[in-house]
Amino acid sequence: MSKYVPSIVAIVLLLFLGTGGYIAYSNFEARKDPSSIPSALVSKPVPAFELPAISGVDLPGLSQTDLMAGQLTLVNVFASWCAPCRAEHAVLTRMKEAQGFRLVGINYKDRAEDAAAWLTELGNPYDAIGHDFTGRAGIEWGVTGVPETFIVDAAGIILHRFAGPVVGDGQRRFQIALDAAKAGS
Repeated sequence: MSKYVPSIVAIVLLLFLGTGGYIAYSNFEARKDPSSIPSALVSKPVPAFELPAISGVDLPGLSQTDLMAGQLTLVNVFASWCAPCRAEHAVLTRMKEAQGFRLVGINYKDRAEDAAAWLTELGNPYDAIGHDFTGRAGIEWGVTGVPETFIVDAAGIILHRFAGPVVGDGQRRFQIALDAAKAGS
């Protein structure tokens, strides 16, 4: 029996390392595609939150009740310091113009003057923007980083969460989810 112990230990070690390698690989895959990380909020009502308007931007703030307004709404979490947010901004602007959906924003951990300057430079496609200076609303929404965009139905139920910029293949995948949400409403 003792002559088999090294073989048994080697097999157990290989199985352990093999499983660990798979887990590490799948975590790596999730980091490559942040939209693959599931959200606990999908199919649930939007969280309770109330955010003030951004000082210097002529739009109202944003709250939970604004997302129960009876229409499909996209909630885009963005910041002026976020390079991928800059990349997706033009895409979201074009999509809104072409498709006519309601787009609101949560400005995440940003200075008001920086956000106002960013919107002046790039244009402002939003119908309302809440200023989440502390990041508290982002925690309630389960935000893992910016940008993130949520599709919320007319009753305030979160239908889809897309983490990462809505550009390139991400735009195609996001549009599929948006079309499904429109078809379901």
